[in-house]
Amino acid sequence: MEKKLLLGDEAIALGAIHAGLSGVYAYPGTPSTEITEFIQTNPLAKERGIHSHWSTNEKTAMEAALGMSYAGKRALVCMKHVGMNVCADAFINSAITGVNGGLIVLAADDPSMHSSQNEQDSRFYGKFAMIPIFEPSNQQEAYDMMGKAFALSEELKEPVLMRIVTRLAHSRAAVEVKEPKEENAFSPATDNAHWVLLPGNAKRNYNDLISKQTAMEQDSEGSEYNKKEFGKAGNLGIIACGIGYNYVHEAVGDSMNVLKVSQYPLPAAAIKELAAKSEALLVVEDGQPVVEDGVRALLGSGYTVKGRLTGDLPRTGELTPDSVGKALGKESSATYGTAKNLAGRPPQLCQGCGHRDVYGALREIIDEYPDARVFGDIGCYTLGALPPFKALASCVDMGASITMAKGAADAGLRPAIAVIGDSTFTHSGMTGLLDAINEHSSITVIISDNLTTGMTGGQDSAGTNKYEAICLGLGMDPAHLHVVTPLPKNIPAIAQLLREEIAYEGVSVIIPRRECIQTAARHARERRLKS
Repeated sequence: MEKKLLLGDEAIALGAIHAGLSGVYAYPGTPSTEITEFIQTNPLAKERGIHSHWSTNEKTAMEAALGMSYAGKRALVCMKHVGMNVCADAFINSAITGVNGGLIVLAADDPSMHSSQNEQDSRFYGKFAMIPIFEPSNQQEAYDMMGKAFALSEELKEPVLMRIVTRLAHSRAAVEVKEPKEENAFSPATDNAHWVLLPGNAKRNYNDLISKQTAMEQDSEGSEYNKKEFGKAGNLGIIACGIGYNYVHEAVGDSMNVLKVSQYPLPAAAIKELAAKSEALLVVEDGQPVVEDGVRALLGSGYTVKGRLTGDLPRTGELTPDSVGKALGKESSATYGTAKNLAGRPPQLCQGCGHRDVYGALREIIDEYPDARVFGDIGCYTLGALPPFKALASCVDMGASITMAKGAADAGLRPAIAVIGDSTFTHSGMTGLLDAINEHSSITVIISDNLTTGMTGGQDSAGTNKYEAICLGLGMDPAHLHVVTPLPKNIPAIAQLLREEIAYEGVSVIIPRRECIQTAARHARERRLKS
């Protein structure tokens, strides 16, 4: 076998390719972005013509992957944890339709919120949908699990959820890779009743899903990824989930009874066996207390189960070997000095970024309107909430800027201004703008267009060079749709335009357009290399 040094994300991508993948569908979001980027540049993927274009959002990605599965091919959907909220309708219903070709939904969770709005555990979604869940503990498992998960998906005719965390996604390890399998043959589904979710069909499908639960549980009990390391001395047993298994072994080695859990549903028989050998159990899981709750329910209130809910492990943030060691009675011997007298370095927009000039114009006029509020959105322009601009009043989720501005305007707020990026606008801002246009809401919308998905590294933006047409197609009055160039010399003119549109009792859209300086520099390098 050949060995490769791979990020967790890269191991997942290569594992999918080698398992016979025909298409990946994704919207970029840290820490999942590198999976699709790896497939886009992989020689075998290019040779096979594996689909790897970015989707407009996670819902369209999920639905397109389900369509590829319908045609009998193996498909992978990738997103960060908050993307699961966007695709939830299609995701939950895919468990009711079932699948034809294997379908894996990859959710990359972000404990400690390194680049996210919340700490959300995607295992809840898998449990909600009642489908199998895989949670690799290392890069080798991340690679190997892709073949197993695709095979199980096709055996059960159900999608499979794979959940990883930031620490695994963005760390490297040596991975032994296998010979790649061929793609599935084209074989579209023929049982339309399974795919048409009229109530009568859906009820039968739901009963079918319920009937598969025993098979899922049996597969989990016998899974090579749920490993029993029993026979040690001691009264405390450990259930270690996913990456938590590594933290346990780093903290205490192999001196304690451990049940490693990396496939769900929970292996109930193995948990009961460990409980019978122990006076108490410690559940080590990165994320929310999903397994801790499940083990409590399984063993009853009379059995002692420790973990995040009891305070033995931190309730929030990602786990570490030190926090796990402390829960196991082993204090860290490491000492770290604290740097003194260092100025804080909050993140900032790049020097020369067009978003800076947008905020420069906004900052110039906001103080003229005592009740003005600027509703922000998800993207690198969110940094406009920080010094030196301090311009944003909110930033909640993808696309919320326009709809929150509309709601505030409905309540009587004037002026209500929304700032949204180009990629975020096509992701989930268009429908909000349609609502505002239909109701002739008094809001000013700024679509800050840097011609890319800048926050996640410069991926293609779905609406590039289409934004004026989209707005007009939604019903925008052309007289109140403007395109400007965000440059320092243009700030006074942009500020004056904002004043004029704020005075208009209706929907205005201003599109400041200038390429992201990072992608512009990259494109310039590419042109130099070609010349």
